[in-house]
Amino acid sequence: MTATKTDLSLTVERTIAASPEKVFDAWLDPEMLKKCMCPGPSVTTPIADTEARVGGRFDLVMKSGDDDLPHGGIYQIIDRPNRLQFTWESPFSIEGSVVTIDFKAVEEGTHVRLHHVRFIDEEHRDSHNGGWTAILAKQDEVLGENG
Repeated sequence: MTATKTDLSLTVERTIAASPEKVFDAWLDPEMLKKCMCPGPSVTTPIADTEARVGGRFDLVMKSGDDDLPHGGIYQIIDRPNRLQFTWESPFSIEGSVVTIDFKAVEEGTHVRLHHVRFIDEEHRDSHNGGWTAILAKQDEVLGENG
């Protein structure tokens, strides 16, 4: 059995063609989460609930085929439109897993830097890297259409 890799982390960056306020708000809006939290081509998010306040909880159910994949967490920092931080709970995460997202206005829209810490092993980190990359791409696609 592989030992827990508490020092493993990942960073994903992307420029999204929308304002920092719009990109930030999408992370707290259940309807936008349903549209954008798609970490793979066959994954949807039919259920999303948020209590958008520090100490508030969010819960998502991602669906892959017949499998329901529950995800959730607690908001730790909500600094609109600069930084969002939340714990990350899923069947594939460990205690202390935290996601921090920084938003910076740039000429093309918003530069997003997502940093996720604490993974079970390299395989789970790499899987999350692909998932977060797909989610940011989907967010760019959805927000670009609307704005």
